[in-house]
Order: sequence, then structure tokens, then C-alpha cells
Amino acid sequence: MKYLVGIDGGGTKTRCIAADNNGKLLFETSGGPSNFLVFGIDKVCENLFQLLEECTKNLKCNFENFSSVVLGTAGAGRKEDVEKLTNHFLNYVRSKNAAINNFTVLSDARIALEGAFSGRPGSILISGTGSIMFGKDAKGTIHRVGGFGRFIGDEGSGYSIGKKGLAALSKFYDGRGSKTVLSELVDHFGINSSEELINAVYKNNFDIASAAQQVILAAEKDDDICKKIINDETDELILHIIAMKEKLKQDIMEVSFTGSVITTHNYFSRLLHQKIKIQLPGVKVIEPEYNAAMGAVLMAKEISAA
Repeated sequence: MKYLVGIDGGGTKTRCIAADNNGKLLFETSGGPSNFLVFGIDKVCENLFQLLEECTKNLKCNFENFSSVVLGTAGAGRKEDVEKLTNHFLNYVRSKNAAINNFTVLSDARIALEGAFSGRPGSILISGTGSIMFGKDAKGTIHRVGGFGRFIGDEGSGYSIGKKGLAALSKFYDGRGSKTVLSELVDHFGINSSEELINAVYKNNFDIASAAQQVILAAEKDDDICKKIINDETDELILHIIAMKEKLKQDIMEVSFTGSVITTHNYFSRLLHQKIKIQLPGVKVIEPEYNAAMGAVLMAKEISAA
């Protein structure tokens, strides 16, 4: 029997779904992160192999039984990076005395779009560790907004929010900025001084995006500094939506959200919804039909049938 595998590779964890050739879900599991630009290609290959190995054990099959495997991951925006990951992973699989007949790497936004609309025209806004927006017009053409990475982009993402929050905290410790509730909320990170902040960020591989939750919570507590951060970052996502609507040329554009920053009910997501309702009457926010991992399965089905 042949199987389809869809993998949603996130910045913190990776979700994997195995399905039959009709797309019916048979097994689901999750593992470590798979953004190879952040965690390194060797570690990501190891994580992916472990997920597929779990599928073979549960389905009682071999790697050769996978008719198509589709991975959607952050960092798959450039052709050369996709080719590098594809070749490296296939070599890794061969080194384990296994083989995959059909392995495809796409962006995480692409599979999220496919899952949200089951192939129909629409748009998907992602805000988790990073941020990006993908859309499909009536002709089936795929459009992209954002997704320039944490160094020059990722506006409205957990990383951007967390970075601005920690920057505000550094100013408070120095006496260059006002007091912020963040100084109390980051205690569970073991950060209570400028020295501890520096060590956490530059020596201990601190997950900057994880600080976003504390910034949002501080905004809930009426912290002016964090409220401004949230206001600015939601404005950035509004700009993403406006740009995408121009590209799709739709009177009413449907957009679905994915990513923990905007799908969790919090100060940030509430403000974003309010701004869309007031500023963008031609935009309709809808719930996704399927998740991103299932979107990868749908893409795998399409590739397998080609």
C-alpha cells in the first residue's frame, strides 16, 4: 500500500501527517524544529527522518511505501536553499539504508494556504516565530508578501515582538527608557539585570520569540511601552493584508490566520481583528478548512497524481 506524508515544519516543532492515497488521515505525530536556516541542516534532517520512521513503524511499512512526501518549512523561500535541503535529506535517508521516491520542499506558507482553502483562491497570514503572507488569485497564481526573515523582516511576528520587548527592557535597565512591566514578567526566564539579559540573548541561545508572550501580557496589563509595540506590530500585519489585496485584485478577499501569535485569543489578536474590521471592510477573516500539515498532504496528493 502507498501513503502520502505531509509535514508542517515550524520554528519550534514539526507536525507530520500520514494519509492514504485519497488523503484520509491515518497517523499523526510531531517532533523537533525544521527551520534549517536556524537550527542547521544536519539537525533538521535528523528530526525529519525520525518523524518518517515513526510513520513507518505505526503503518508497518517502509520508506518506499511513501508515494509522495511534502515538507513545508520556514526558510524554503530560495530555490538554492530548497535544493540544498532536498539533496542533503535524500542523502541522509540513503545513509540509513532507506529511500524516498518523491520528496518535495515548499514554504510553510504555501502548505498553510493549500490547507486553509483546499486549493481555492484566498490568502493566508502567518504570524508565529516569523511572519509571511501567501495568496492565490482566481487564475491560480501564487503571490507572496513579507517573509524576509528575522534580520530584515518578520514584522508582526513573535520574533519581532520579542526583540522589541527585550530592547525596551535593556533601555529600562540602563536608565535610557521608562519602567516596564516586562521587568517583572521575565523573571521566570532568569533575567533580572542587564548582565543576565546579555547572557541570555548572546550566550545561552535564548528563544527571542518566546518573549513575545510576555510583551503581549504586559500590554494586557496596560503597560504603555508594550501597548505601543503591539500597536506597531499589528499595523505591520495590516500592511501585509493591504499589499496582498492589491496583488489578488479581489473585491472581497478571504484571509485565514495561522501561527500562535494571531490564533491565540490575546491582546494582539483582538487588536488585529479590530483594525481589520475598521480599516479593511473588503477583507473577510475565515477559519482554515484544514491545518498546514494537512495542506502538505493535499499537495503530496497533487504531486503524486501528476
